[in-house]
Amino acid sequence: MEGRNSLERFVMTMYNMVDGPVTFFREKIVEPNQKDYPWYHQKFRRVPTVDQCYTDDRVCVFEADEQFRRDKLRDSEILDILRHRYENCVLYQGEEKDRCQPLLDMYEEATGAWFSKYGDLGVLPHSKGALMKQKHRMIWERRHGPIGSTPKDPTPYWARYADYDFNYNRGKRTPDSIEIPGEEKNTEKNSKKSS
Repeated sequence: MEGRNSLERFVMTMYNMVDGPVTFFREKIVEPNQKDYPWYHQKFRRVPTVDQCYTDDRVCVFEADEQFRRDKLRDSEILDILRHRYENCVLYQGEEKDRCQPLLDMYEEATGAWFSKYGDLGVLPHSKGALMKQKHRMIWERRHGPIGSTPKDPTPYWARYADYDFNYNRGKRTPDSIEIPGEEKNTEKNSKKSS
């Protein structure tokens, strides 16, 4: 410090007065108590999903949306890793692509699962839209079987109920002028009512 002029000594003294306690606190207290992990391995606490939130709980819905966004990013990265593994295998194996078939099958299965959860949700997907998509897919699979398989009943949906009487369980509310198939008119009752 003696080789410097008085202005440099003054500036360094002021700097050490301000920076010294901060550096000491960081080196002696913060860093020894800090977990050492890369930022990209940060683990977030799982929060309730949107179907477990109350309808008026905005904070819970926001947390569910953020968790949904993080899950989508994670699943997209997993797809990228699987795709890169398959591409590297094809480049390395050359003509023998049969050795890469298990990687391709794994990638295609993961892509189908990703699309069934996140596909067709629009530009700004949210957890409530994904929940509705899941509900609609479950209703479809209950009626028609798993997506991609042959339908349970090949006839169109409207044709299955063409002969169905929707008034069947409503009692005898049909007027006398309407003829019900399979039921004969009783002329004795009609004649007694008229007299």
